[in-house]
Amino acid sequence: MEQGLPELDRRKTQTAVEALLEKYRIYKTIIFEEREASITASYTERFHGPTNVTSDQTAKIAVHNVDVPAARRAYCEMIESIVERLGEREQLIIRERYMKQDDVFDYKIYNYILDPPVSKDTYTKIRTKAFYKMALAFADRGLLKLGELQKQGVRCDGA
Repeated sequence: MEQGLPELDRRKTQTAVEALLEKYRIYKTIIFEEREASITASYTERFHGPTNVTSDQTAKIAVHNVDVPAARRAYCEMIESIVERLGEREQLIIRERYMKQDDVFDYKIYNYILDPPVSKDTYTKIRTKAFYKMALAFADRGLLKLGELQKQGVRCDGA
């Protein structure tokens, strides 16, 4: 049995991919604030004796300060590697529109950034193709579920 590519709903796919790219942009622009251990003693009521739970505030903070930036870096590198696999014009559109600044609009991309400029319809076709490819790549990495993005009444398993 031959498995074809799934038919995805364009709007759902665009919304899902844009959300992942927004997360990328946030990770790139918002600085991670490291947590610090409090050195002031705090008193807590303890009822019924010991709870048999040990806590090491400094260790938890150290793990958080190392793991969260590493996870952010890994996420950004994964997004960048997926975008690098797109076609040249697709890469340019995704990078300029979604990976740099918040205030870039579609008309700026297809009129001023793309050389030669393209029509709105051509721009939409290129972007839609890029989103489709990215959705498949994100699904391979477990960031998206293709079943949620498929057109109504269409199944991926060939049935």
